[in-house]
Amino acid sequence: MQKVSEGKLLTVAGFAWLFDALDVGLLSFIIAALKSEWQLNTVQMGWLGSISSIGMAVGALFFGILADRIGRRDVLVLTLLLFSIGSGISVLATSFTIFAIIRFFVGAGLGGELPVASTLVSESVAPEKRGRIVVLLESFWAGGWICAALIAYFIIPRFGWRVAALGTALTAVYALYIRWQIHEPVTVAKSERPTLLQNIRAVWSVPYAKATLMLWLLWFAVVFSYYGMFLWLPSVLVLKGYSLLNSFGYVLAMTLAQLPGYFTAAWLIEKWGRKWVLIVYLLGTALSAYYFGHAASLGNLLISGALLSFFDLGAWGALYAYSPEQYPTAIRGTGTGMAAAFGRIGGIVGPLLVGYLLTAQVSVNAIFAIFTGAIIIGILAVALLGEETRGRVLA
Repeated sequence: MQKVSEGKLLTVAGFAWLFDALDVGLLSFIIAALKSEWQLNTVQMGWLGSISSIGMAVGALFFGILADRIGRRDVLVLTLLLFSIGSGISVLATSFTIFAIIRFFVGAGLGGELPVASTLVSESVAPEKRGRIVVLLESFWAGGWICAALIAYFIIPRFGWRVAALGTALTAVYALYIRWQIHEPVTVAKSERPTLLQNIRAVWSVPYAKATLMLWLLWFAVVFSYYGMFLWLPSVLVLKGYSLLNSFGYVLAMTLAQLPGYFTAAWLIEKWGRKWVLIVYLLGTALSAYYFGHAASLGNLLISGALLSFFDLGAWGALYAYSPEQYPTAIRGTGTGMAAAFGRIGGIVGPLLVGYLLTAQVSVNAIFAIFTGAIIIGILAVALLGEETRGRVLA
């Protein structure tokens, strides 16, 4: 079988990742636009973010398990098609309920693609390069968010959110390209493939229970805080008194800091190891979240928001490098997918919590303090339960 070069694999899988981020990023701006168009309250705005995370939880679990059964590449293509087509159909939505239902299926595709792509790349590169390559894969997420911010700033105010969302549907064509450009990195003989229940039990068996507990706590903390904060960023800036257009521009400026966050994490992950990069970048995320919540001036908002983007997305890159390294090939997709699925519960709770707390007149300061506390729990999980996996050969 022809071997795909690391550069080509990174580029092909990376653009799939970029399209995922484009969709998630656009959703945060679309929610802010729909508030006015459909007269949404803060609870409904929170539900639009959370319904996507419900789909992502289902998708991460289902497609992670499926990837161990039929292969990483084919599942990657299926998930890309699901969220691309769903994004295109969403432009036909005429009400909150219809849009929310469509976002569930879009979320399922998104949630399945991310852990499957990171697993595929992890299995395809040498141990001494694996962490750096996976973090660089995650850096395409920043590219997607930057594209989303640019589209939101230049397209949505002039042409509306439907035109912006329709563009993401074109990524379906890319799925066909992936089908012929990527080969399976590893295959497990059918006679050696565990059953579904055996895979799930194996993830929590004695050899892997500690790693699984650590990953579940870590994924929940990271996803809860990320989606709770970033899906609300444009809306929080509006609540702080800035116009919708200006808030889009400010989020774009903050988003640019994601790229150096990824690149520094990619450089450090093979020098410091996975644990230290996660601990340091999560600590930076916690401090930035706290100061963002308390920022009063525009300058402080932009600086703390940029630092939040820098550290949080660098931590995400390390998380995706670290997760597949906890399990052997036969259960790697299941283990990574289950951890991601549990984390997506945090993605459901986070945006909803913000909506309900804002309705209850809870301050932005207090809300971001909650996210700071959640991130500290993730730091403790890695520090106390995690093992260093740098250089580990994936069996």
